[in-house]
Amino acid sequence: MPDRKRKRKPTVSIIGTGRLGTTLATALSTKGYEIRSLVARRAHSARKAATLVNSAAALRDGGVAALAAAQIRSLPQADLFLISVPDDQIAGVAAELTNLHFDHPPVALHTSGALSSDVLDPLRKKGWHTGSLHPLISVSDARSPIRGAFWCVEGDTCAVRTAKMIVRDLAGESFSIRSAEKPLYHAAAVMTSGNVTALFDVALEMLVASGLTRKTARRILQPLLVSTVQNLETKDPAQALTGTFSRGDVETVKRHLAALQKSGLTDALELYRLLGKRSLKMAKKPERITQILNG
Repeated sequence: MPDRKRKRKPTVSIIGTGRLGTTLATALSTKGYEIRSLVARRAHSARKAATLVNSAAALRDGGVAALAAAQIRSLPQADLFLISVPDDQIAGVAAELTNLHFDHPPVALHTSGALSSDVLDPLRKKGWHTGSLHPLISVSDARSPIRGAFWCVEGDTCAVRTAKMIVRDLAGESFSIRSAEKPLYHAAAVMTSGNVTALFDVALEMLVASGLTRKTARRILQPLLVSTVQNLETKDPAQALTGTFSRGDVETVKRHLAALQKSGLTDALELYRLLGKRSLKMAKKPERITQILNG
């Protein structure tokens, strides 16, 4: 029996060559997607990203076209336009793209976590298929691995189908939520990643105040953080919770509060009280401990 003919992967243009845009460009190029063009605020940035893509895919014959934002109206035809610019620039990019005229309607996907596909309405009214594609993973630089991530996708049927194909090719898993709930979804992502990073920074500040160097503080706290994540991989947060609040250790809480007040670390004190009350709620400990935190 002859092999089934493989469906051709869409040609891609990526607008926005920051960390996520460049990471997507290189990852997709290694999976057989033809990256036709990259657009950045400045041509230099687009050329830098194009170099990474050309290298990743071992492209020849000129490789990827690198364009400045001012050249966006001269973009060549592509099947898929990935818009990976800051949230407050997406609507402007969509408006610029409405000036392009192609033989067939493309798909446009933006990568914002907080905005729905509604921000691409000008393109939808022009006949484009519109949606969003957001990875639940921390992308700290343009070479960050994104294989195996969970992706939130939403939009019209054609756009969602395209987004899910990309996710499958990147060995990820996709899920969808109601478009109106994207801000709440993204706030949860920020709570898990960005705010945990900020909380870690507060913990470093506390250890520096106790006499350690910041480098040493990072080194000794990281295994603790890893062990906590490992507990959360197999347990509900209430069961994964350990330490002072899980035990309801009143005297230790009092010592912690006194030390934080003495140190003058106001951010740490406020966070300790707030998160301590949440921990006590999870652990179902007596109300009197919460009263101690309230001061």
